[in-house]
Amino acid sequence: MPRPNGQHTPAAFSRQEELAAYRAMLLIRRFEEKAAQLYGMGLIGGFCHLYIGQEAVVVGMKMAMADGDQMITTYRDHGHMLACGMDPRQVMAELTGRRSGYSKGKGGSMHMFSKEKNFYGGHGIVGANVPLGVGIAFANRYRGNGRVCLTFFGDGAANQGQVYESFNIAKLWKLPVVFIIENNKYAMGTSVERSAATTDFSQRGRSFDIPGEQVDGMDVRAVKATADSVLKWVREDNGPYILEMLTYRYRGHSMSDPAKYRSREEVQKMRQEHDPIEQVRARLLAGRLGEEELRRIDAEIRSIINGAAEFAQSDPEPEESQLREDVLAPG
Repeated sequence: MPRPNGQHTPAAFSRQEELAAYRAMLLIRRFEEKAAQLYGMGLIGGFCHLYIGQEAVVVGMKMAMADGDQMITTYRDHGHMLACGMDPRQVMAELTGRRSGYSKGKGGSMHMFSKEKNFYGGHGIVGANVPLGVGIAFANRYRGNGRVCLTFFGDGAANQGQVYESFNIAKLWKLPVVFIIENNKYAMGTSVERSAATTDFSQRGRSFDIPGEQVDGMDVRAVKATADSVLKWVREDNGPYILEMLTYRYRGHSMSDPAKYRSREEVQKMRQEHDPIEQVRARLLAGRLGEEELRRIDAEIRSIINGAAEFAQSDPEPEESQLREDVLAPG
């Protein structure tokens, strides 16, 4: 099969697909807004990296995934969990360090997993999830199960050495992995122009003969169309592929980042002209879906998120006796 040509027309969504994308992205947006509120109240400790602005990337990729495909990412991970179908109550409980959280309240924002949902974690060490994603892809190839591992990381992580080691082994063994670089332009706070000698991250695999392309990561239809083609190509035993998602985060790198390295005008321009949720909303309205229906959806999602926040605040914290449990895998 020939390689994807990198010129994908945005997917023509049906009304049901538009609504599904709208709901999924709005759920992530409202969840992250509530997480920011709880962090400000001191109910979430440690670090908290929000996904606001980048929702179309994971939602578009998830819409193209097949049952059994896996996902692994870095610490900006709440959106990926929700896109995988993880329970917002348990995700929020983990953020607040409660017993019902996905890591029993001991992992927090940066370390949550769900084997049942094929989500293999957010990872706190920059770039460290990439070789793990390659390992998952190796297991898929070894078992011959036809699954693909979607391995997400950012533009900052793209400069890490272990990423290139992963590229090499993935190509050498023709592993079923898609490397998804979420380029939100600033890494931890330094623009890509100041931190990267080459800023087209989709071509970072050229020396390993790994094809890649750039995608409008603010348009869920563009992400879905590209993902459909690329996942099919990878699934047919053609080896790894790189997708650079051109996206943007509206908030700081983490909740402690005032983001003074960019102007308010720049952020506002992105919100007004490229917001992924507003694009879908506009198409739904143009398709004669009423404002009242959209308000109803928003109210429904806010209710889910408020319920998750209430659950997380009322759930008990782990017992002190559990401190040393789940630290090492049983031998």
